[in-house]
Amino acid sequence: MSLGSNPLPMVLRFWIVACFWLRGLLGTSELSHVTCGSVIKLLNTLHNVRLHSHDVKYGSGSGQQSVTGVTEADDSNSYWRIRGKSDIVCERGNVVKCGDTIRLTHINTGRNLHSHHFTSPLSGNQEVSAFGEEGEGDSLDNWTVVCSGTYWERKNPVRFKHTSTDALLSVTGEQYGRPINGQLEVHGMQYSNQYNSWKVMEGIFMKPMDMSRAGIDAHIEL
Repeated sequence: MSLGSNPLPMVLRFWIVACFWLRGLLGTSELSHVTCGSVIKLLNTLHNVRLHSHDVKYGSGSGQQSVTGVTEADDSNSYWRIRGKSDIVCERGNVVKCGDTIRLTHINTGRNLHSHHFTSPLSGNQEVSAFGEEGEGDSLDNWTVVCSGTYWERKNPVRFKHTSTDALLSVTGEQYGRPINGQLEVHGMQYSNQYNSWKVMEGIFMKPMDMSRAGIDAHIEL
């Protein structure tokens, strides 16, 4: 793997600073559902690692930006913004439904969670990478939210199915060496199992714009 030096895009820098300023001013949200525009961390429930990326490229496969799992809860490279799929705008505050297709954009590098038919470097499963510039990549950045019920609820685990290949975002425990020693490989698997269960953890959650129209009766605190 080689180290890169892609600067944090200005728009995303402003976004995350503004979000954290608002959280400090108003307090954390008690929203029960996940909404578009929210900035979140995702935890793999089996291995207790957060979905993570950084400007470190794969040394094999696609050579794109690597995606890993980390145990540290306070790492700023584990924040992702929820957006609509590549040809659809998901308005900020819209509640994400089970079955919706979304993109997850890495805050610090502006690249989208991505997959394709390259082989992952450790397990030999399907490679998962971060791709694009300033939030714009291609159709391989699209993931379907797989959950039970109507809406993506913060308290419940979900799965993410890659829309083009049907692979599920997974962690099976393989560890990298240098330069990202101890981080776990994130990859795609074709079968639903304990390795591909994810739960929302820390984040900035956008308030739904119209709770009654979304059919939700909830108390909101910001």
